[in-house]
Amino acid sequence: MPQMMPMEWTLLYITFLMTFLMFNIMNYFTQAPSQETTTKKNININKINWKW
Repeated sequence: MPQMMPMEWTLLYITFLMTFLMFNIMNYFTQAPSQETTTKKNININKINWKW
């Protein structure tokens, strides 16, 4: 039935989109977070008092 063709394309698009999103979400959450070093970085601030 030709009337059903747009509905089938929409369903096919939604199926591929959901598969793609689920694949990306699973890959995002299965990665172990990298361990950050506990060293504290010091920021040197040079304070300059301006005398006008």
